Amino acid sequence: MHVLILGGTAEARALAGLLHPGTRVTSSLAGRVAAPRLPAGEVRIGGFGGPEGLAEWLREHAVDAVIDATHPFAERISFNAARATATAHVPLLALRRPGWVRSEGDDWRDAASLEEAAGLLGGLGDRVFLTTGRLGLAAFAERPEWFLVRSVDAPDVPMPARCELLLDRGPFTLDGERELIARHRIAVLVTKDSGGAATAPKLAAAREAGLPVVVVRRPPVPEGVPAVTSTDEAAAWVHARA
Repeated sequence: MHVLILGGTAEARALAGLLHPGTRVTSSLAGRVAAPRLPAGEVRIGGFGGPEGLAEWLREHAVDAVIDATHPFAERISFNAARATATAHVPLLALRRPGWVRSEGDDWRDAASLEEAAGLLGGLGDRVFLTTGRLGLAAFAERPEWFLVRSVDAPDVPMPARCELLLDRGPFTLDGERELIARHRIAVLVTKDSGGAATAPKLAAAREAGLPVVVVRRPPVPEGVPAVTSTDEAAAWVHARA
C-alpha cells in the first residue's frame, strides 16, 4: 500500500513513523523551510502544479490513500488535495491537531484573517509579539506599532517598519515565553490558532501577564473530507484500507 502524506508538521512526521516501514509512505513537503525535519520513508519537496498536477502524480505513483497533515492554515494545498483526490478517485483524510481553547483569565480577540487581526491592534498596545509566520507579515507592514517577529526562517516579504526579528523554532517553554514577554515589554500577542502543545506556552505566558491576545481563526477542512485529530486515528484509517 502506498500512502502520500502532505506534511510539514510534527503530526505528519509522527504519522510517517507509525506507518513506516510496514507501509510505503511518501511525505510531501512544500519546501518553504530551509532545513526541514525529515520524516521516515520517502520524501519529496516542492509543489505538484495545482490539483491537476497532484491528481496526475497520484496516478503515476499508484497512491492508494492521501492524508492531508499540513498546517491548519495551509488552506490552498488542502483545497488542491480535495480536488485532486476526487479526480483520481483516491480516499483522502485530514489530520488536524485540535485548536486551542480559552482558559479562565484569557483575554482573546478573534479575527477571521491576518488583515482583520492587524486592524484590531489599534488601542491594544504599542509593543506586539507577532507569531503568525513569515508568509503573513505583509498584513502588518503598514502598522505603526513596534513588533517582535518570531519566525523559523528569515522573511522575504514586506515587514513592519519598526520590528525586531527573532529566528527560532519550537517547541517553546513557559519560562522562555515569560522571559521573552518581560524582556521586550510586550503589550499584546498576535497568533494563529495553529493548536498543539509546541507553541501553546505563549498563551499561558500572555494570560499570566494579563495581555490581550488576537487569535486568527483557522480555515475549515474542505467540505466532504473526513477529519481526525490524532496520529493514532489516522494510522487506524490507513490500516483499515490496507
